[in-house]
Amino acid sequence: MKGKTMLESGLAIRTGRKRVPALTAWGGPMPWVYALAITAAELLVGLVNVRSGLLLHFTILLALLIHAVIAGSPRSRRMAGHPGRDGKMSSSSDAAVTSGEFNQDYCFYLAMTLCPLIRILSLTMPLAPFPLMYWYMIVGIPLFAAAFVVVRLAGYAGRSIWLRAGRLPLQLAIGLVGLPLGLMEFYILHPTPLVPVFDLSRILLPAFILLVFTGFAEELIFRGILQKAAQDYLGRRPALIYVSFLFAVLHITHLSALDVFFVFGVAVLFAVIVRRTGSLLGVTLAHGLTNITMYLIWPFIL
Repeated sequence: MKGKTMLESGLAIRTGRKRVPALTAWGGPMPWVYALAITAAELLVGLVNVRSGLLLHFTILLALLIHAVIAGSPRSRRMAGHPGRDGKMSSSSDAAVTSGEFNQDYCFYLAMTLCPLIRILSLTMPLAPFPLMYWYMIVGIPLFAAAFVVVRLAGYAGRSIWLRAGRLPLQLAIGLVGLPLGLMEFYILHPTPLVPVFDLSRILLPAFILLVFTGFAEELIFRGILQKAAQDYLGRRPALIYVSFLFAVLHITHLSALDVFFVFGVAVLFAVIVRRTGSLLGVTLAHGLTNITMYLIWPFIL
C-alpha cells in the first residue's frame, strides 16, 4: 500500500483498538487468485487426480508463505505506512520493526496458509492403520498446532478471534441449531456411520472427537482466525463472503454440489452469529452437533 494512492482516505477497518486503512475494496485481485487456486486444487483432488491436487495445494502453501514473508518484511511495512502504538502512521522501518505489529497483508496471507494445510494434512497423514473415527483427531492435532503458530505470529489475542464464552444460555441455544443442520446434511450426503452399531458406549468417544477436531478446530480456523484476518484486510462484508467461500470449496471432495452450497449458507450463518454474539462457543457446539448427528445418530435412526 503506497501512501494515499490506495483509497486510504475512504476505506478503514478496525483492528484491535485502532483503525488502519485498508488496501482496496475486496483487497484487490490476489485474495481471489488464491481462493480460485484452492478451488482448482480441490476439484483436482475430488474429480481428477489426488496427486495433482496435492501438488497444487503444496504450491499454494509455498506461495502464501512467501507472500506473507514479503508482506511482513521491514521494507514492506515501511511502504505500507505501518501504524505505531500511538495509532499514527510512520514511514520509519525501525518503528515498524520495534512496534511488534504487522500489516494486514502479512496476517491475512499467513492465516490463509491454513486452507491448503487442511487438505495436505488430510491426504498425507498415515491414517490407514487407524479406525475411521480417529482420523479427525490425527489430522486435527497438527492442525491445532499450526493454528496456534498463526495466532502467535499474527499477534492475535484470544478475544480478537472471539475465544470467549459469551452469554452461556444463548450459546447453548445456538448449539442446538446443529440438530436440524445435521439432519439436512445427512440427507444431502448419506454418509457412512463412524461406528458399526448404535450404542452409547461406542458413540461417546467419536462424538467428543468430532466436537473438538471438527467443531472447534474448524470454527477456530474459519470463523476465528481467518475471519479476523480477512476482516482486517478486506473489510467486514467482503470477509464474510470470502471466508464462507473458502469453507465451502473445501467441501468439494464430498462430490456434491448441493452440499457445497449448503455449507456456504451455513458458513455465512455462523459468521453472522459470531459477529453478533462475539463468541465462537455457540457455533462450535452447532458445528460439532451437526457432525455428531450426521455421522453417529441420523444414520441409525433414519
